[in-house]
Amino acid sequence: MKKAAVFFTDKGKEILSKLNEKLREPIEAKDPETPLGEWTETNFGEGNALIFIGAAGIAVRSIAPFVKDKLSDSPVIIIDDSGSFVIPLLSGHVGGANKLAATLAECLGAVPVITTSTDVNDSFSVDSFAVENRLGISNRDGIRKVSAKAIEGKAITLSIKDYPPREAVDVIVADDTDAEYSLLLKPKDYTVGLGMKKDKDRAELEAFFLETLKGEGLNPEDIYALCTIDIKENEPALKALRDKYRIPVISFDKELLLKANGEFSSSDFVKETVGVDNVCERSAVLGAGAGAKLILKKTAKDGMTIAIAKRSGR
Repeated sequence: MKKAAVFFTDKGKEILSKLNEKLREPIEAKDPETPLGEWTETNFGEGNALIFIGAAGIAVRSIAPFVKDKLSDSPVIIIDDSGSFVIPLLSGHVGGANKLAATLAECLGAVPVITTSTDVNDSFSVDSFAVENRLGISNRDGIRKVSAKAIEGKAITLSIKDYPPREAVDVIVADDTDAEYSLLLKPKDYTVGLGMKKDKDRAELEAFFLETLKGEGLNPEDIYALCTIDIKENEPALKALRDKYRIPVISFDKELLLKANGEFSSSDFVKETVGVDNVCERSAVLGAGAGAKLILKKTAKDGMTIAIAKRSGR
């Protein structure tokens, strides 16, 4: 996940420098020439983590026009100007703001101020469970019901699709069910293999991705991973897609791609360029694991290719 920060004083600048000395991936500072509203809108739209080093009020007013959905909003963190406190303001669980705040606090020797009820009460967080296990949340109202029960110290019942419950449960992991439940978590059953020309436009790749999914009756929430060859994993357009939809990227070197099982489309041009005859189909199948089934073969458009595989047993 890309991290972007804004500061307003010399002390704030020092805090950002200290963080960047200790973090593996640096935090990108706002360009002084870019208006704060524009910076916020851009980073929020791209799904980046926003870090405000300064007053909470500035952060709240800046993000207010863009806050829409707890399942897709960007993580937002505030650090006070003395570097004493790190506060996850938005998307603590699903967006990972709580974990990021803890990391930043450790770098600064600061106090992470976590306010989410399940964390404060040291109880089970069902939305964190969903994120960690790559499960889609189908009915957001169920999060509140399950969390309230967990905070009260009550047991949480869970069922998986292969063992349907005999009575109502709190959480069920399945594609669909007739059982009674509070929260339905859907397995992410599909992998998307992608190939693209260098420096492909971000909007073009996103439109191609969404258009292809729609044609197959799928949504970004159904996708387990974006897959490609290792020399393409740092393409800005692919990283933007990863960050916006919170879908991890899995990359493979050409040797592994050549070992993928199945019948794949072949391109002499692609082979000459990257050393393997097909990237999208092979990477989708490898990313989906043993027994995967290719449900959409290579589709090409304007220097981009895409294929979709379904994970075994799904």
